[in-house]
Amino acid sequence: MGENAEMTEIQEAGLSLERGVLVRGIGGFYTIRDDNHREYTVRCKKKFRREKISPMVGDEVLFSSGQGEEHGWIEEILPRKTECLRPPVANVTRLVIVIAPVPKPDMILVDRQISRAYNQGMDVLLVVTKYDLDPELPGQIENEYRTAGIPVISVSARDGTGLEILKKALADGKLSCFTGQSGAGKSTLLNALLGLELETGDISRKIERGKNTTRHTELIEKNGIRVMDTAGFNLLEAEKELDPAYLKERYPEFEPYEGKCRFDECLHDREPGCAVQEAADKGEISMERLKRYRILLAEAREIWRERYD
Repeated sequence: MGENAEMTEIQEAGLSLERGVLVRGIGGFYTIRDDNHREYTVRCKKKFRREKISPMVGDEVLFSSGQGEEHGWIEEILPRKTECLRPPVANVTRLVIVIAPVPKPDMILVDRQISRAYNQGMDVLLVVTKYDLDPELPGQIENEYRTAGIPVISVSARDGTGLEILKKALADGKLSCFTGQSGAGKSTLLNALLGLELETGDISRKIERGKNTTRHTELIEKNGIRVMDTAGFNLLEAEKELDPAYLKERYPEFEPYEGKCRFDECLHDREPGCAVQEAADKGEISMERLKRYRILLAEAREIWRERYD
């Protein structure tokens, strides 16, 4: 159902509703912010559960505001432009993936997120934080993603390196979502970037794994920046419906070489005469990205073969 049809149906039912954006949800209660930055606490009607729809931070909704101490209700969730399942957010325009020297970067996880973001038409920005701990890491990340056209910004919340550059990149009105491994420093970075006081954690010395201090997703708006702070994670499940033949279309650096391989249906998986492999051998694209692509391709093939089991 389109947005205009939804409005007409609600008006015919005699309901007077307001429009807003879901900015956080805790324990079955949701906070909605309207265009005048007023916030309302509401609950979600059971019809969404029957329809197997869960409200997400970033959702544009129609809601009743309630009276006095009585909470209001989410009446309609408007069509989503984009949707992420992990982190569970809606209508994101740009995915900001935070990478740090500690915990050790999981680049397969990074490439999974990039693949899903590109599939939905999102922009991607890589932010290498804790620059003071490893000044060489940003250069390594830049070399891997340069030909993919993905910008990389190095920052340090401790000494302020790169913060102004990041502020400028984010202050364009787009809705950004900060995501990444637990302990990568997303909340610490947002505190330094926007003058907030979000809870932060540290790293376990034994296993160098981050402690997850962000327990829920929140949409923050300040100084012209619209950004979501999300809980970190260390695993992202493989896509169940991805046809392996289309994975390569999510790698912009492969595009200049399409049609130049010996075989028309080349998937760039060690086939003879593969132009993408030759480009990687010459250093024209990242060999590391190509290796990780093949890992994800093998995974997609296995899932695709087993889809009818």
